[in-house]
Amino acid sequence: MQSPTTRKARPVDTFDVDTVIAGAGVIGIAIARALALAGKDVLLLEKNALIGEETSARNSEVIHAGIYYDPRSLKAQHCLRGKALLYAFCEERVAPYRRCGKMIVATDDQEAEKLTSIVEHARANGVDDLTFLDGREAMTIEPALTAVAALRSPSTGIVDSHALMLALLGEAEAHGAQTLLRARIIGGEVKPDGQVRLDIGGPAPMRLRARSFVNAAGLWATDLTRRIEGMPPAPDLEFVKGNYFTLSGKAPFSQLIYPVPRDGGLGVHLTLDLGGQAKFGPDTDWLADSDPAHIDYGVDETRRAAFAAAIRQYWKDVREEDLLPGYSGVRPKIAGAAYPDFRIEGPGSHEVGPHVFLYGIESPGLTACLSIAETVARMLG
Repeated sequence: MQSPTTRKARPVDTFDVDTVIAGAGVIGIAIARALALAGKDVLLLEKNALIGEETSARNSEVIHAGIYYDPRSLKAQHCLRGKALLYAFCEERVAPYRRCGKMIVATDDQEAEKLTSIVEHARANGVDDLTFLDGREAMTIEPALTAVAALRSPSTGIVDSHALMLALLGEAEAHGAQTLLRARIIGGEVKPDGQVRLDIGGPAPMRLRARSFVNAAGLWATDLTRRIEGMPPAPDLEFVKGNYFTLSGKAPFSQLIYPVPRDGGLGVHLTLDLGGQAKFGPDTDWLADSDPAHIDYGVDETRRAAFAAAIRQYWKDVREEDLLPGYSGVRPKIAGAAYPDFRIEGPGSHEVGPHVFLYGIESPGLTACLSIAETVARMLG
């Protein structure tokens, strides 16, 4: 019998693939669908045991209207286009969603003065369906609300993110895409001809040669690019953890409730799932450690009092004891940017071959997924 030091390594099988996509979150799945519909040979890799286990499964599931983003940003562009595509997809594929609308609520005169600038900014983004409500009108629609004025956004909605991913994946696989779970890319290199060699770990180690490579690895995107020799430089990411508390009992609101933004954030807002369960969040917790392997997704119960105080601004009857720790998610942001935007780098922005790298895809990534997928499909011809 050979000793462990003399035993020969088992040969690793090598496979040629037209396009490999790393990351089976909603972005990677949407891209796989778009490329499969275009006739590409697509292999979708996911390091986890299930699709969408990280950012895609840990958000508010809101279909955003596109109100606040810089009009010149990719976030604004893809949110507006993605919203239209997403509603159409959900309607055609019977994916669970609801166009419930939301209110942006001013609770004092100073906040009420900001509503006009919000409307103007929204119009610059192409969102022209906001309507003003005075306090009486807002509280007639939502009797539990406390408000001196509000804006209503009728094009805001909610979607079952997991059902959406399954619907997108089903269509991708129906057009020939293949999905491989527990397939972690542990290394690789860009070859002189532009092809990418990918070394795959997990239960079935293998080696892939891909003509095109798409990095849609979310929190792991920078780490993954740097793991493959010859790739273009990747930006540093910063991670922001957002905690959610759920409401025990029936929600007193029929639509989403957002405070007027302050201090650069949207504040602790109320969202609903398709079953009517209310959840509050996210808050903003900048993580000192930017290694996604070190993320603790636990919700600190000591945050409950701060949540209750924030909620009480627009719902005075909330009881702290009715707020239960729910879940948390982490948003990857481009480090050092005052207003971090999506970064989508295709063949026009680097010289290593027909490859696409997606960084900083946070909110409104869920809303924007189909628009981003369109862009990536165009980049890869």
